[in-house]
Amino acid sequence: MLKRIVQLFIVITGGTVGYLYMPELFSIMDVSWQGWIQSGVGAIVGALILFLLTFWVVDYIVDFLRWVEDTLVRAPVADLLFGSLGLIVGLIIAYLVNNLLQDIEIKVVSQILPIFITFLLGYFGFQVGFKRKDEFLNLFAKKDKKSLEEEGLSESVDRSLIPKEKILDTSVIIDGRIADICETHFLEGTIVIPQFVLEELQHIADSSDGLKRNRGRRGLDILNRLQKDLPVKVEIYDGDFEEIQEVDSKLVKLAKVMDGIVVTNDFNLNKVCEFQNVQVLNINDLANAVKPVVLPGEEMTIQVIKDGKEQKQGIGYLDDGTMIVVEEGKEYIGKTIEVVVTSVLQTSAGRMIFARPKSLEKAL
Repeated sequence: MLKRIVQLFIVITGGTVGYLYMPELFSIMDVSWQGWIQSGVGAIVGALILFLLTFWVVDYIVDFLRWVEDTLVRAPVADLLFGSLGLIVGLIIAYLVNNLLQDIEIKVVSQILPIFITFLLGYFGFQVGFKRKDEFLNLFAKKDKKSLEEEGLSESVDRSLIPKEKILDTSVIIDGRIADICETHFLEGTIVIPQFVLEELQHIADSSDGLKRNRGRRGLDILNRLQKDLPVKVEIYDGDFEEIQEVDSKLVKLAKVMDGIVVTNDFNLNKVCEFQNVQVLNINDLANAVKPVVLPGEEMTIQVIKDGKEQKQGIGYLDDGTMIVVEEGKEYIGKTIEVVVTSVLQTSAGRMIFARPKSLEKAL
């Protein structure tokens, strides 16, 4: 059907062009037909020529139109809305500028330059509206809040108590503990899953590497659990920041735009968020906070399972995965011994306990 419509449009265009310009050609050729005959023959010839041309170009035109249609259908509504508004603003500005140029008698400036100005300003307007839509949405949201405050409607509500949106990164989804935290109601507010994080998870799940593939599938299972089985509100953010390549950088940008909080267990992303004054919740910080407190001088029983990086060190682990570095513990590898805690190192990357065998402490 679309192909027939395109062919009809081309034929009508050819007939119109022939009707308007073929009589002038006949006049140059000294053809002495009557005016209406020249126009009629011109319309027929123009329509016939472009009709024959459709056999070569119509398929390309139809494919292009279908590509445009698919692109528009798949694009988020916000992208289309703000892109269209930007285009309209750009065309209005181009119209005003072109009116000023009409008074200039130079043909290049008054007739040709307006075409380029219209195209460029329309293009730039669309791009600004399309790529900066998140900033515009955030601006409107701030204006709504301000108007409520001016009307006195927000006096009874302490906005600092309203939970901010929590934006999940890929690592914390694959980790899986976020689902357990949500199930216990320790995490308030809406959970936001950006589309670009979903795409990264899908890419990992389709990896040829078995370990990566399992990690990606685990992340998708966690998302399904969050959305279907847990008492939390989950939203998908369809926008993207095409000028930014790295997913972590997009997360930071999105958190700034939404005034949200990034939830992660990535130590490096944690530091980037802190540097850019973006609120961040690190799952490892929470895990460390709820671990039993260990103080220097306490005794515990562990199994030394391997040697450490430094000479004569041995390594063991608590049941919760905390690493115990045992000084002078290399000779106890494979044995269960009592140790005395000497110091504790706790960071966002995890917790590490340093200890010495109790037998050596007694000798001292």
